[in-house]
Amino acid sequence: MTASKTATLTFRIDPGLKEALRIAANLEHRSIANMVEVLIRDYCEQRGIAIPLPEETENNNGARS
Repeated sequence: MTASKTATLTFRIDPGLKEALRIAANLEHRSIANMVEVLIRDYCEQRGIAIPLPEETENNNGARS
């Protein structure tokens, strides 16, 4: 089984919100990155937004979008 590739996401956030995220991640024994992923997945699930499989996010030349 091969590990799936990941994409980098960089954004700015209010320091208070980042601290709340850090606390939430610690309470769940997660990294901040994993906590953000869980929150996005939960949001999508609640609203019926499909999350494409990794092979569905590649364009014609093999680069991820």
